[in-house]
Amino acid sequence: MSDIISEAQRCLKCKRPLCKEGCPVKTEIPTIMQMFLDGKMDEAGEILFKNNPLSAVCSLICPHEKNCMGHCVLNHKNSPIKFFEIENYISSFFLEKAKLHPEEKNGHLVGIIGAGPAGLTLAIMLAQKGYDVTIIDSKDKIGGVLRYGIPEFRLPKSLLDRLLERMRDLGIQFRPNTLIGPTVTIDDMFEDGYDAIFIGTGVWKPNRLRIPGETLGNVHFAIDFLKNPDSYNNLGDHVVIIGAGNVAMDAARTILRKTSAKVDIIFFRGREEVTALQEELMLAEVDGVKMNYYLNTIKIEADGIVVEPVLKKQNEDGTISYVNDIEHPYKIPSTSVIIAIGQGAQTNIVKNTKQIDTNQRGLIEASDTGATTRPGVYAAGDVVSGARTVVEAVAATKKVAEEIDSYIKRKYNEI
Repeated sequence: MSDIISEAQRCLKCKRPLCKEGCPVKTEIPTIMQMFLDGKMDEAGEILFKNNPLSAVCSLICPHEKNCMGHCVLNHKNSPIKFFEIENYISSFFLEKAKLHPEEKNGHLVGIIGAGPAGLTLAIMLAQKGYDVTIIDSKDKIGGVLRYGIPEFRLPKSLLDRLLERMRDLGIQFRPNTLIGPTVTIDDMFEDGYDAIFIGTGVWKPNRLRIPGETLGNVHFAIDFLKNPDSYNNLGDHVVIIGAGNVAMDAARTILRKTSAKVDIIFFRGREEVTALQEELMLAEVDGVKMNYYLNTIKIEADGIVVEPVLKKQNEDGTISYVNDIEHPYKIPSTSVIIAIGQGAQTNIVKNTKQIDTNQRGLIEASDTGATTRPGVYAAGDVVSGARTVVEAVAATKKVAEEIDSYIKRKYNEI
């Protein structure tokens, strides 16, 4: 506790807080710091929650080095303020004790498909405006990628359970284990009286390498593995992970915690081009992951993967090009292979709904305020932007909440 207080006391309370500007949801960081030092925990927690209902979550998993910490003026001394530590303390405290009450109901119903970061954010914000809100999700518990994609050691699931309690305080209903699209459709929902519908289903369709061997029994997709790591009890003693994003790092670190297997990560570029956060990369290495760079996987076999070296060349014009050394392939032995090269959106909804356009990547086309090509249907988060951070999903969804509110009021001539 004393360390957190000392960290808050270091804040310079800048007149132009760059930390706030670097935060996608524009958290009032210096104000919150001072309220914390003044003992105004309840007030600070309420401000954080109203601005970002997932504040407690973001304090743990945000890319702080890019956002608030990355913009702190004390960076020039290599000692940026760790606001996330104070934010976590306040927000966790708030979720434990806050007694939220639903606003006076306005008589309008909004359906939210997907209980991930975008869906949860929208549900809370609309409930606070007096809307009846129903969240429908294909899984049995709320959280989406927060629960089924981020390991327990990074994000305790008890935090999501406490968030669910606060959502119930607000009167939000949750319908689990229901897949919208093939059986129940968006058209059915409109017929049942929903005034607006939001799609926040994320990206759960793993990208394929499209090389020989992907269907073998020792091959798995990282996003599927992270849903329930305990069901993968036959990985063997040497796991190779193809890909170097945050999902790859989460899979690798989970394996090291749950098994005695050795873990190698294979990446077709160099360390400076790893897509995972540098902190996550370094923590993976500390945990024991071996990084292997400039290797292109061309085949998966029952006892390993076949790779070819990637040669990095600097061209005369100063640009960099990469050439696969196809004449010198070799095999890296392994007992299991996990593919972690990104995800795309599922098509259950758009295939069974008219007028919702998607782009070439299969992501839903939506305006800056979340409006899709079908009136009354909105979307935000990863299903629109592709895989991004949780706080970016929150920022996008805040705009959608205002737009849906305006749309329904216009629809019923309430403004």
